[in-house]
Parts: sequence; structure tokens; C-alpha cells
Amino acid sequence: MKQKILLLFFIIPFAVAAQYDLSGFIQDANGYVVLGTQIKLSGGSLSRTKTVNGSGKYEFKDLPSGTFNLEITSGNYIEFDQVVITNADVRHDIQIKNDKDYELSEVAIRGESAKTKMEKKGFALNVIKTDEAAQRNIQTNELLNTSVGVKIRQNGGLGSNVQYSLNGLSGSAVRIFIDGIPISTFGSSYNLNSIPPSMIERIEVYKGVVPGYLSDDALGGAINIVLNQATNTNFNASVSYGSFNTLQASVSGLYRFEDSGFTIKASGFHNYSDNDYKVSGRSVVITGLGGVQTPITARRFNDAYRSTGGMVQVGFTDVKWADQFFLGFTGSDDYKEVQHGAFMTITPYKGRFFESDASLANLTYKKEDLFTKGLALNVNGYYGKRNRQLNDTVAAAYSWNGERAIDFRGNEFDYTWGSQQEGGPTLAKINRNVASVRTGLSYAFNGNHKILANHVYSSIDRKDSDALRSVLENTFVGTRDLLKNIISLTYELNALEDRLQASFFGKYYQQKSISKDPAVETDAAGNSQIVDEVVSSTKKYDGYGFALSYAVVPHVTLLASAEKAVRLPNETEIFGNDGDNVVANSSINPEQSKNYNLGFRLGTFNLKKNQFTVSANFFTRNIKDRIGLPIETSLNVDDELILYVNQGSGTSKGFDTQFNYTYNTNFRFNFNASKFDLKIENRGTEIDVPNTPFFTLNGSLRYSFKNLIQDNSSLNLFYTLYYTDEFSYLVPQGSNTVGDDFFKVPEQLVQDLGLSYTFPNNNFVVSFDVKNIFDKPVYDNLSVQKPGRAFYLKLNYSINKF
Repeated sequence: MKQKILLLFFIIPFAVAAQYDLSGFIQDANGYVVLGTQIKLSGGSLSRTKTVNGSGKYEFKDLPSGTFNLEITSGNYIEFDQVVITNADVRHDIQIKNDKDYELSEVAIRGESAKTKMEKKGFALNVIKTDEAAQRNIQTNELLNTSVGVKIRQNGGLGSNVQYSLNGLSGSAVRIFIDGIPISTFGSSYNLNSIPPSMIERIEVYKGVVPGYLSDDALGGAINIVLNQATNTNFNASVSYGSFNTLQASVSGLYRFEDSGFTIKASGFHNYSDNDYKVSGRSVVITGLGGVQTPITARRFNDAYRSTGGMVQVGFTDVKWADQFFLGFTGSDDYKEVQHGAFMTITPYKGRFFESDASLANLTYKKEDLFTKGLALNVNGYYGKRNRQLNDTVAAAYSWNGERAIDFRGNEFDYTWGSQQEGGPTLAKINRNVASVRTGLSYAFNGNHKILANHVYSSIDRKDSDALRSVLENTFVGTRDLLKNIISLTYELNALEDRLQASFFGKYYQQKSISKDPAVETDAAGNSQIVDEVVSSTKKYDGYGFALSYAVVPHVTLLASAEKAVRLPNETEIFGNDGDNVVANSSINPEQSKNYNLGFRLGTFNLKKNQFTVSANFFTRNIKDRIGLPIETSLNVDDELILYVNQGSGTSKGFDTQFNYTYNTNFRFNFNASKFDLKIENRGTEIDVPNTPFFTLNGSLRYSFKNLIQDNSSLNLFYTLYYTDEFSYLVPQGSNTVGDDFFKVPEQLVQDLGLSYTFPNNNFVVSFDVKNIFDKPVYDNLSVQKPGRAFYLKLNYSINKF
């Protein structure tokens, strides 16, 4: 592996063809600089983003000759332009209209946004922009939860375990990436809630069919977090404080030396929450004398969470031999208390917690028009360590009031096994050496034909130990290794003046798992010796798919995509994980699915100051050997442990739809709905998969007041609604449904309110949010209750020129 990483340094080129500079000034109609204006340049396979500096100047260096599109964004304003470079540097100034002079109809005349272009490529894709969320008290997971077809399943408050559901497929069937690198590489201490929206350029949500460039075993879809790619000097800092003693802070910045291109890039975050929100329900009781149970409303008392981390990178940007070249380090650690097992039981935990950390070196290299026009190389690699330790050494039993639990006779008691969870006291530790390298090479023959080759290599070298075991037991510690290679080849076609767009791809999957467990054997002479019992398994599969889009007329586009997808069991499902109460299952098989999408997009239509878009997608997922929790009945529910199994073969069918409306850039309305059936064959009978919400709705409103209190300021008001239909995490027991209500999660309607005030020059933003304003009970998984009403205040400051 080390040799592979070293080889990356020798493929970096240092010579390219003649290149030129594009620069200019951006001002409003009165000649004033408009701070925060962002310009995205694209043409062929080239894509770069800049933010204007304090003097209003923008500059793109080392461009080849050709025609380039410019997307100019400033707040709610969006404009499109085009420039031609022919064997010379080009000066191109841009004037931004005032908001009051701007009408949305002009956007349709000049072109489409990058977001719209991506969503018209044939994939069932949502592109989420983070501009507004970056200024509000919204976590990345909350932002995803408002997207059509996406459902976030979280076991509690900040820092709790999260699963992502796309059109009914969830868990590891949905892969999460950060700039194309699987997020599992970074460990639990660096997750989506740890990355503030201010550090994210956009979020790509692929449902069912995943493009070849992501190159992973994503069965049900993928979520790719694209971090800010701008290479101009900038700085952003934010801090938020609110209910449950929740503090979230982040800082990020980049400084580029214009003459040499030497660039320093850094970011950091810190999150903390007591998570002491109130809970109630049939399991939240106090057991008194004689075993009498009294329901109460209690505060969680062993659920605190803390995470801290950051990244530092140094290198060069926008130089002749590289668009980006960075060497860096990523570090993070977290602490998470565990209030209960998989279910909220009548005797919660106190004193059970786990800690984790990660230390990773990273390399980034990107170059468009490598050696020749149209050839591009992208390399992104990480190598380092991840550690996680579970601490469970408290034998005392507790009740939901935070006090010692009593037995039938009224005496305080201890668990006979000596720990909060059955199995005995433990300081179980998992040490991992991890590596992940993503390499992409593409060649655009012209504007109509392009081929892409991508490869993702990932490996985990894992060792388990426990300080409370005997010296002998810790001497015989086994190892767990998991290696994965995924290769994809893609051909992209644009035809009929870009009305027809197509992508055809094939994928090759290889996974090797190796378990080594030392054992003592007696040889022929009667002597004891230590030998390694090795269990090795290699799995190889192939997949393929396509995505097509056809613009019947300029604002009516048909979309279709299909894929034979494979999802290999991950480390947790094979080897288990004590920190998340997951039991090992070495016999689990990969799951496979044939995914189909058929949809349409109407718009964007512009009628004077009105703008609207309607889209819909119909889907089918034919699944074999689905991986998930056991199909549970009232007889086999385990209130503490989770075991992943192959549930059987099944089908998910449904649709999702979305409507977006904007008036005069001041008012915006968004509505989306998702409905599906997810059935699986279990013991010869087709059943609805339990613990799955089949119908969800989301809606949001935003209204902006311009020049309120001060000129060039704005006040934004927000309203968001989430609806989840009733579902059960238990399969109905025939015609006799007595007792099944205990396992039902009622329908949920949650509403949020928020406001943000942007001061002149867009440098400073203050926002205030109220989550779950009517304090409704909210659940996602196995009836574990999530936080109720909460209040948050956030301050955000940014500058684009030191």
C-alpha cells in the first residue's frame, strides 16, 4: 500500500501546453464592489471557482485557448456570461444589476445554473446548494433531510448514530463520500454533522444509480459532499449555541500567494452537547416497591457528545503543472456517552461511553488539460490510523430519574455481570490502519464524446483488544483485514445539440477479507505451539448501468437510468462493533440489486417575476440478499444488541416528486413528497420491511426583506415542515394484533422557524432558529426519541480579502 501511495508522487506532471490568463473587475451599476460575488468558470472538462477580492477583481490563471462559460452568483442574484480566449490573455469586466432591476426571466435567456445542468444528465439526482444553510443553525444532516427521497434516521441527538435512507434503501446500501473519498475512512469522529455547511460547496444525492466516477459499491445510492473548491484567499468563522448546552463552532480559511501559487488551507470544528432533552413513553418509567412502574417524563443523563477536529493542507493552486496540489493532515477525536441499547429500556445506562480518534495524511492532485487538451487527472488519497475504545465498567443499575434502580423489595442492586450491558465489564479497543486512494482519469475528445476511468482502493487492518482481559487473552489477539478494489469505465455522449445526454458505465468489484486468530496446538511430539488460524474470503462481482436524458423541448426533459449494483458487506457487518452494540456475522453475503429510474423535469419556467420547476421520479429496486436488521417479532426482539443479516430478496417500488417556486427572488416555496413500498420475502411470505417509514413530505418557505434597517442588508424568514407517516418496527403477528401498538411509531409532523439578518457587505450574519416549535415527540429508529423543542443562535463572519 505504501508503495502505491509513493507512486502517486511520480505521476504529477510539470509541463503543459501554452496557457493564458482571464481577469477583470466585478461591480454593480453604481461602480461599487460587490463583496462575496462568486464566479464559476467551465468549459470542456475544465471547472474552476473564484470569489472576487476586496478590490472587485477576479482572475483565472493558466487557461488554454477555447470558449468558457461564466456563472456569476451574488446572494440571490445569478447571471451567466461567455468569454473566448484565443492565444492571448483576456480582460473581461462584469457589471451586476441591482436586485430591484433584476428579473428571473433573464436567467433563462442567458443559460442554466450548474445545479440545473447536473440534474439534467439522466441520473435520479438532487444537487443541494449550501449558501443559505451556511448562515443558519442547520446541520448538514438536516439539510439532507429536506431533500426529496432522502430520509435521515438518527438514534437521538447530536452525535448519535445516523443512517441515510434513499427511496427506502438505507444503512450501508447508501454510500457517503467527501470529495469522492468514502467517509468511513475518516471514522465516526469526522461525520457529516461535524462538517458545517459553510465548508461545503454542494451536496450531490444520487438515488439508485450511481455514476462511475464515484466508483464504490453503493447499492441504493450515494451522497457526495463536495467541499469548497475556490482557491482565492478567504476566511470564515461561525459559532452557534442553543438548547441542551449545545455548542458548535467552525473556522476555515485559505491563503494564496499570487506570485508563486503557494497555498495554505485549513479548517477546524468543535461540537458539544449535553443532549439532556426530555423523553417519555412506555419504557420511560420508575420501578418502585413491588415492581410497580410509574411513567415519567425524564431528561437523558448519560448522552453527552463532544467532537473536535481539523485539516491543514499546503501546496500549490492554479499553477502550470497543477490546478491543485496539496499535502495535508486530518485529525479528529470524539467522546460519546451511551444512554441505552438499541431500544429505550426501563433501565438506562450510566457510565457507558466510547471514545475515538483519527489521524490521516492526505494527498490531493488535480489537473485539467494534462499534456493535451481534454485530458484530466484527479488523485485523492488518505492513509493513517483510526482508534475506538468502549468503556463499560459500572455495575450499578439506574432508573430514568438518574438515581439508582431498586428491585422488587426496594433495595438498590447491581448487575450480576458487572457492567451496564450484558457481557461483563469491558475496555474494548479497536485499532485500525486505514487507506483510501481514489484516482480518476478522463479524456474529452470534444464537446460530444468523453471517456472516464476511475479506481478506488481501500483497506482496513484491524486489531481488537481489551485491557480488562487477562494477559494471556491479550497475547492471543486476532487481526481483521478488509481490502477493496473497485474499477469503473464510463463513456459520456452529448448529441443533438446537447438535447440528448447519455452515460454508459461498467464496474468491477473485488473484496478480500482475512481473519487471523492465534491458537495453541500440540504437535506430534506433544509440544504446544502457537499457530494462526486464517480464514480468507475473496469476492468478485461486476456491474453495469446507464443514464439518459432527452430534452423534448427546452424546458421539458425526460430522464431514465438503470444499474446492476452490488453492495459488499462492510467491516462492521462482518466483524461487529462493540461501541455501536453490533454483533459480528462473518457469514453475511453481499447484497445485489437491479435499480431502475424513470422521471421528468419541467422547467425552469419564467413568467415575469415568477419562476417554477416541477420534477418527478418513478423507481424500482429489485434486491437480492438484502442486508439489514433481523425481521423481528415480539419473540426475538433484543433490546441491546444489533445483528446485521441477509433478510432475503425483495422489491422497493415508488415515486418522489418535487415542486419549486420563486417570486421576484424574495419569496421561495419548496415542496416534495416520497412514497414507496418495500417488501421482502421472509420464510416464504412477502412482508413489509419493518422499521421503515413509507411516506414522507417536506415543505419550506423563505421570504426576504431587502435594505431593512440598513442599506444593502437583508432579513430572511424561514419555515420548514417535515411529515413522516406511521410505521412499525415489528412485523404484524397475523390477525392477532394485540400488543403490536407498543411497536408502532405514530405519524409525525415537525415544524421549524428561523430568521437570519445579513449586515451590509455580506460579511456578518446573525441567525436564530427554533426547532420543533410545537415540541412534538419525534422518532426515527426503534422508537428511540429525538430532541423536542430547541432554540439556537448563530453568528457567522466571513471575509474574502485579508
